[in-house]
Amino acid sequence: QVQLVESGGGLVQAGGSLRLSCAASGSFFSINDMGWYRLAPGKQRELVALITSGGSTNYADSVKGRFTISRDNAKNTVYVQMNRLKPEDTAVYYCHASLLVRLSTGWTDYWGQGTQVTVSS
Repeated sequence: QVQLVESGGGLVQAGGSLRLSCAASGSFFSINDMGWYRLAPGKQRELVALITSGGSTNYADSVKGRFTISRDNAKNTVYVQMNRLKPEDTAVYYCHASLLVRLSTGWTDYWGQGTQVTVSS
């Protein structure tokens, strides 16, 4: 069974830093894009950062210059380093990955369970 397991959320003061990790486990052939999304109360889910299998990155305008996404392909893990956190970064953060689990079905989207990030002012 394929799973994405997240870690690293928590409570931090404004201006602080957190690092989220997400590891893919189970049986699969390959991982394509990996990324982080967040969902805040009363808001729509938004893409925070994405990294392709080739290492290209994309960020939401609101986090550019503060967040850095990276991946370790040997560990099937994606990270996001979040610096200079703001109260408006408070949300549940979800890891996403596109995995090739069966050759017959192509790429399939998987999601982590979510991890709470709370930034106090």
